[in-house]
Parts: sequence; structure tokens; C-alpha cells
Amino acid sequence: MTAWRTWAREEWGPLFTLVRARLLARRWRSAPLTAAAMALTATLQYAQNQSWGYQFVQDTGSVRADDPLWLALLRTPLSLFVPALDLPVWGALAQILVVFGLAELCLGRWRTLTIAYATTLAGTLYARLGVALGPDAPLGLPASDARLVDNGPSAAVVGLAVYVCWRHRARWTGALVVALMVIECLVEPNLAGKEHLAAIVAALALCGASTLCDRPAVRRCAPG
Repeated sequence: MTAWRTWAREEWGPLFTLVRARLLARRWRSAPLTAAAMALTATLQYAQNQSWGYQFVQDTGSVRADDPLWLALLRTPLSLFVPALDLPVWGALAQILVVFGLAELCLGRWRTLTIAYATTLAGTLYARLGVALGPDAPLGLPASDARLVDNGPSAAVVGLAVYVCWRHRARWTGALVVALMVIECLVEPNLAGKEHLAAIVAALALCGASTLCDRPAVRRCAPG
């Protein structure tokens, strides 16, 4: 038990300490982005299940790989908050609450939003590449996937989870997230699973870029 506690303290201690301090300092004002994202997701879910709102949500926030690229890019930001029609909305809301909330507390509002958008965009662009490669390529997709609606926060959630784990040295937790997404893709190699892998690649690229950007600052602060 002592070994487990030591490992847990090393793995999650810095993250827990930071989150606790931010919550104590700002309380209910700690994560306005997360609250807004949950409210927007719930509103879009309600709207797309109404006769008057379905087509509006489709026209503004639904992305397919066979859409013109300019239209897909225009819709991608809102698509992040449009839950899949065939999945319960509470799953999307829970993902946003936990992962977006942790990310906003640890990374700040704008970095969280940037990473969420970048990883969602990576998934959206991968879908087009996968369809172009075709089903016979290892990372390819069948042509029928080009007509699938590609919405929801899951790619952003995966990307944010990987980035937060890397940033706050929860390396084993981050590795577990990556392993689960790889297993998901192997068990059911569909569009969603492969987009999650694209989101992970984008998040790791952002981790590398952040490391490179931090190094000059460290050198300037070094003595001598």
C-alpha cells in the first residue's frame, strides 16, 4: 500500500496540488470555458433533436469528409460542441466537465481552447486523408466514411488528456490514454478510433513544440 501511495503521489501529486489551489482561489469562477462548453453542448443537443433546429445544427456544426474543405474548416470549431446523435449526451458532457475542466485549471483558458481546436482539426483533416488513401492502406478509410457526420468533443478530450498528462508529468496516465486509444483502434478500426490517434499525434506535436519554446527561456535564466 505504501508503494502504491508513493507512486500515486509522484504521478498525480503535482496535478492535484495545482487543481486544488486554483479551485480554492477562484471557486465557481475557476473554469468559465468549461461551463460555457457544457452549456453550448447541451443547447446544441437539444436543438438538433427538434424539427426546427436539426437542419441549422447540420448546416453550422456538422462536418463530413466529402464536404468542401473551406466548409469543413468553417464548421470545425462548432462541431467540437455538437454531440453525436447516436450517443447519449451525458457522455459528452462528462468528458467536457472532467477533461476540459482539468485542462482549463492547469493550462489556462486560451491554451485549452487552442489545443482542443488543433486536435479536433487534426481529426477532421485525417478523415479526408484516410478516405483518399482508401481501405487497403494501413491508415486508410472506406469511401463510405466520407459521408459520416464527424462531430463531438472526443478528439479534443483525448488530445487535452495527453497534453495535460505530459505537462504535469503524469506520464503513466498519459501512456495509458494512448494505449487505450490504440487498443480501441485495433479492436474497431473505424473513423472515430483513427481520428483519436490523429488527435494524439497532434497533441504530441504540440508537446514537442512547447518543449522547444521553453528551452531558450531556460537557457536565459541559467547562471553564468
